Amino acid sequence: VQLVESGGGSVQAGGSLRLSCAGPGYTAYQYSWAWFRQAPGKEREGVAAVDSDGRTSYADSVKGRFTISKDNTKNTLYLQMNSLKPEDTAMYYCAATLGSWLTRANADFGYWGQGTQVTVS
Repeated sequence: VQLVESGGGSVQAGGSLRLSCAGPGYTAYQYSWAWFRQAPGKEREGVAAVDSDGRTSYADSVKGRFTISKDNTKNTLYLQMNSLKPEDTAMYYCAATLGSWLTRANADFGYWGQGTQVTVS
């Protein structure tokens, strides 16, 4: 399963970005997905997740600012990020796991993208 992220970049504090993740083909609806991020010197953390039934989960640090969504017809996962802060600066990764699991734990995901950098200044 190949996942490919896009949409990262540099933005000023208070700005917005939308990340996209092209997913695992025609079976995307069977997967649960998540966005993770890793800043230099820090552990990778799960910021948002959506299961195959559409339920969502967010880290407290991004609640009210980030929105995860998926389009099964396009096999694509999104992360809309608003009101960005310098502490949101990190490499962002999308991840997928087969089945309906609402989880943001690293160990629960078997498929990962290569990451896209988000820098907020």
